[in-house]
Amino acid sequence: MAPESTPESAPPEAAEVAQTPASPRNQPELALCVEAALLTIDRPMAPARLAELLSAPDAAAINAAVASLNQLYERTGRSFRVEQVAGGWQLLTLPRFAEVLAAMHRSRQDTRLSPAALETLAIVAYKQPILRAQVESIRGVACGEVLRSLMDRHLVKIVGRAEEIGRPMLYGTTKQFLEVFGLSSIKDLPQVEELKAAGERGK
Repeated sequence: MAPESTPESAPPEAAEVAQTPASPRNQPELALCVEAALLTIDRPMAPARLAELLSAPDAAAINAAVASLNQLYERTGRSFRVEQVAGGWQLLTLPRFAEVLAAMHRSRQDTRLSPAALETLAIVAYKQPILRAQVESIRGVACGEVLRSLMDRHLVKIVGRAEEIGRPMLYGTTKQFLEVFGLSSIKDLPQVEELKAAGERGK
């Protein structure tokens, strides 16, 4: 049976999404529901959780709806896409608008990380799980205060204890770290070779 026709009063974009083959035939508005849900949250949401909240058949149906939305956004020249971040879907603006948005938010200086914090965070991200002593050995300075500040920002957390005398704590990055830097997983961190190449180009 063909899906019901979209009312004449509905916007063209809505009709296009509702009629896409990627949407389940018994839920022609699933893609629009996914879009509405992602517009109301500021954190990534897992496909399975979206499926539960929207009464979708399963996570695969949500992923298909996301694909149809991104196709629509690309065709209509939108400034955003639905991206996978930290295991969930989130609406994000395209990278080419980063400079414009950064200019709008320059007043939020207090939310920026200091060079010391960024350096420490990079070490933890690439070397995790890592001991505080190892971080300090790499940086050459004490890092206790910086690590605490990163934990306060929920970018770094204690992930366990080392199997050695005193059982010192091991540090690693958090899910919020992935969200802040727009990463799906730690595997998406730039490779060292890429960073070196970028540094050479910047000289």
